[in-house]
Amino acid sequence: MTAITRILCPVDFSDASKHALTHAVALARWYSARLTVQHVYRIAIPAAALSPGMGSIGAEAVMMATVDEGALRADLERFVRSVASDLTVEYLIAEGDAANAIAAAAKGYSLIVLGTHGRSGFERLILGSVTEKVLRKAPCAVLTIPPASSGPASSPVAPRLFARIVVATDFSAASDQAVRYALSLAREADAHLTVVHVLTIPDTAGEWLYGREAEDLVRDATDTARQLLAKAVPAAAREGCTVVERLEKGKPYERIVNLATTDNAGLIVLGAHGHGMVDQLFFGSTAQHVVRQAHCPVLTVRP
Repeated sequence: MTAITRILCPVDFSDASKHALTHAVALARWYSARLTVQHVYRIAIPAAALSPGMGSIGAEAVMMATVDEGALRADLERFVRSVASDLTVEYLIAEGDAANAIAAAAKGYSLIVLGTHGRSGFERLILGSVTEKVLRKAPCAVLTIPPASSGPASSPVAPRLFARIVVATDFSAASDQAVRYALSLAREADAHLTVVHVLTIPDTAGEWLYGREAEDLVRDATDTARQLLAKAVPAAAREGCTVVERLEKGKPYERIVNLATTDNAGLIVLGAHGHGMVDQLFFGSTAQHVVRQAHCPVLTVRP
């Protein structure tokens, strides 16, 4: 069984974060996990107060820039009770950079549940400044929740959320971990699991391969991918769920998102490749686009 014992759900009081909170609550109930709701705030100090020459006036402005954390906690408790009045919840309030505070607080947690829209509503800005940073920095799996829609994401009732799962693999160690995680979720929910590999033929291949050579390259790559896909989920591990392999061709993020949409999937699972340069390239080319474009939640699994 998937070991989800502690869940961290950062919120900013927006409708988007309330939608994410409903998923976190559903998962906490399903796994009997401890749920912590976190709010990170920033103290806004007028730029003029920090200008040279402001002297005591600037210092006074800085001293006055405080937040009543008691009142903030009361607001946070009311916000949570509007979603889950019968669930015991822990609360965290912190001041500072949201992404860093979330990643630091997540040590020892099994899962972060995070909405992909912030208070401003500018998706690209919020994803670039918070969600994508959390995906790179988080020490645990991250479940990103898109805005409410008419699809499975609007019905966050476990195990219904996991009734149909798409997991992408590039046959790396990180992807193997993602497949194992997705398989565990699927078996617990008696779900339909689609394991997909997207075969990408470089655009430059035609510059140095012609005719039969190019055909042979594509055929060999396709045959190899099919063999690896067949081995991705051992026969003994398929009990308790339905597993289907899919080989797609094209841009990975486009094929993954399209497949999840046509399959009416409630969840996409991806593997993260660590915290180094490869990780940054991965998030820039695949996971970042999937998180931005998917209509269902996306679970990014750490090695």
